[in-house]
Amino acid sequence: MTGKAAKLLPVDKLKVPAGFKVEVWAEGLPGARSMALGNKGTVFVGTRQLKDVYAIVDRGGKREVKTILKDLDSPNGVVFSRGTLYVAERHRITRYDGIESRLDSPPEAKVVVDGLDPQKQPGHFWKFLALGPDGKLYYNVGAPGNIVMPSYFQASISRVDPKTGIIENYVQGVRNSVGFDWHPQTKQLWFGNHGRDWLGDESPNDTLHVATRKGQHFGYPYCHQGDTLDPEFGKNRSCSEFSPPALKLGAHIAPIGMRFYTGKMFPAEYQNNIFIAFRGSWNRTIKQGYNVTRVSFDADGKPKMEPFLTGFLQDEKADPPMWGRPNDVMVMRDGSLLVSDDQNGIIYRVSYGGK
Repeated sequence: MTGKAAKLLPVDKLKVPAGFKVEVWAEGLPGARSMALGNKGTVFVGTRQLKDVYAIVDRGGKREVKTILKDLDSPNGVVFSRGTLYVAERHRITRYDGIESRLDSPPEAKVVVDGLDPQKQPGHFWKFLALGPDGKLYYNVGAPGNIVMPSYFQASISRVDPKTGIIENYVQGVRNSVGFDWHPQTKQLWFGNHGRDWLGDESPNDTLHVATRKGQHFGYPYCHQGDTLDPEFGKNRSCSEFSPPALKLGAHIAPIGMRFYTGKMFPAEYQNNIFIAFRGSWNRTIKQGYNVTRVSFDADGKPKMEPFLTGFLQDEKADPPMWGRPNDVMVMRDGSLLVSDDQNGIIYRVSYGGK
């Protein structure tokens, strides 16, 4: 999207809490999805359908967008660590060493692990990628359809040691998680999950989970949202067999990227809260989602959610009813929050200036 086209968007309709400000931070990134921050301040952005990876470089306050990798297979997930950019494609994870100093002539890809999708499965094949506190790369493998019996590595979150390429299945029963992060204090893995379709407008919920140990099973395809047995696969099963969600998020709202807030710009009550990008529903009579939600915790550690960045959903009679679709969130070094929008190829910046 060009700057001229971006100016035609109703960005002034976006709402944030008092004291916060939202603005267009970068544009011209068609299909912008997951984000990663380089050592020198470069923002790397993956895509799902467009096969590209972008780099955003700050040039004296003006941001320049470069397409640094092309013709990849759904390079949705990106992670930057110790000078290396990791990219999760449909079937493999690759690394690009020293790329931040070579944006105009990127190094050759080195394969960390391959064969992640040998049969070119349909359904939820795109991958989120995150670096865990154990130094391993975590990635999702979604279910190969709406409601099917998955194989061992499907409907799961797995991890790979980037040094050895050894893969482990970490948790199972996760239909499609496209966003996860670790609590800054407990180091436990929190992740969003997309519930199944075609059980009605209000069921089942998409969910937020916490993995307290390796090997947990979160229900799919037998049980949904912790308390609803599947009409086909749930026969002779009980939801008590599986780990329940920490929070029900709403039906068909599509939680995508999520991050714990560890910056210093926002008020103290935002520290260690989760920001989740809801891409929004596609098969619901009344649309919902299309926002960034804040998840906070009470004194007992129980999560609750409230809208943080809203205004993307317009009149239901409009075509389309939403003018933007949040996809990922990322905390910058100054404490501001970036939000990617794959519908418009834009990244927004949310900052706090005080009340």
